[in-house]
Amino acid sequence: MKILHTSDWHLGRTLYGRSRYREFESFLEWLSGIIESQGIDALFVSGDIFDTTTPGNRTQELYYRFLQRLFRSSCRHVVVTGGNHDSPTFLDAPKLLLREFDVHVLGAMTDKVEDEVLLLRDARGQPEAVVCAVPYLRDRDIRSVEPGEGVEEKNRKLIEGVGRHYAEVTQVADELRNSLGGNIPLIATGHLFAAGGTTVEGDGVREIYVGSLARIAVSAFPGIIDYLALGHLHVAQKVGGADRLRYCGSPIPMGFGEAGQQKLVLQVDFDGRSGRITEIPVPCFQPLERLSGSLDELSASIAALRATGSTAWLEIEYRGDEPASSVQEVLDGAVAGSLLEIRRIRSNRSVREALRQISEAETLEQLDREAVFLRCLDSRGTDESVRPLLMEYYREVVRSIDEDDAMSEARDGI
Repeated sequence: MKILHTSDWHLGRTLYGRSRYREFESFLEWLSGIIESQGIDALFVSGDIFDTTTPGNRTQELYYRFLQRLFRSSCRHVVVTGGNHDSPTFLDAPKLLLREFDVHVLGAMTDKVEDEVLLLRDARGQPEAVVCAVPYLRDRDIRSVEPGEGVEEKNRKLIEGVGRHYAEVTQVADELRNSLGGNIPLIATGHLFAAGGTTVEGDGVREIYVGSLARIAVSAFPGIIDYLALGHLHVAQKVGGADRLRYCGSPIPMGFGEAGQQKLVLQVDFDGRSGRITEIPVPCFQPLERLSGSLDELSASIAALRATGSTAWLEIEYRGDEPASSVQEVLDGAVAGSLLEIRRIRSNRSVREALRQISEAETLEQLDREAVFLRCLDSRGTDESVRPLLMEYYREVVRSIDEDDAMSEARDGI
């Protein structure tokens, strides 16, 4: 039996306001080709299929069009489990219909662990794998809340809850496997932050429980699991050095921090319970480049990229003292007429000037968000007559960000 492990598609994600639809479309077309060329029997998607709980129509179309292509391929089974970015109700809505096409969807933990145990059969109808389709385990699903609990107690309960759930679901799966002779693989999924896991700056991965201490140790995953297909972390990696416990990572770079990182999907060829893992590199569908330096250095770097015909999106860190308007004008001129596209320009000038006004007794951590914004206005000599309006706009932006986070946490229970 051949399975393919992927996760963290984040369909619908943008990059500094730029749509990434063509990247997602190209990836799914490539993935369907890999499934066909490698003769994959089962595809596992371990959470964060979508970037938001309310994906747009075009994004939904990408997802369902991909599933439609699989109906005509060698892939007999698709197992989709929800992540912390996904809406459980949205994923689960078509599950009864999709099940008729051997697409198994579990958006969230259910009341019965038996619901998370799947039996996959081969083309002759013979059992070929038992699956523990474990989705993202929400705080409210695995931990009881008591008055006066501290963070350490919450973390302890969360870790124990995750371990308990994996123990219960794998016990049910193992009993089913043993009743079938025992020589088929037990495959589990998960969407969580494992202890020792690696992230990179700008990847958007967030702590999904109450604190960074609530990371799941290898001991939480029973040894009877033959392969654990994890999602949530965007860097492909093993858990605790164990070859059978894997993150495949995101298939495209989620931010400039992942620029240049080789993305993977993982193929596992099972012979009985033994699995051989092959890392399949994902092509780069949209190059990202980070540039930093003075205006002269940046202009030279851009000219070098232009000479190669690069189509990269650029994140630029300007190191100098020229005003922002001048920097923007020079850099826009440098990319004009090329296939390059500047997505973000960062400059430390305003921050440095704002921080110069902090007394030696102050630290940045002691200032609230509005105080930092006011220091930035001071550093630029902003006219007093427009400050109230700018401050109101700033507060509106902050409110919008806070409300989005709050709604996401309310919907996802995190």
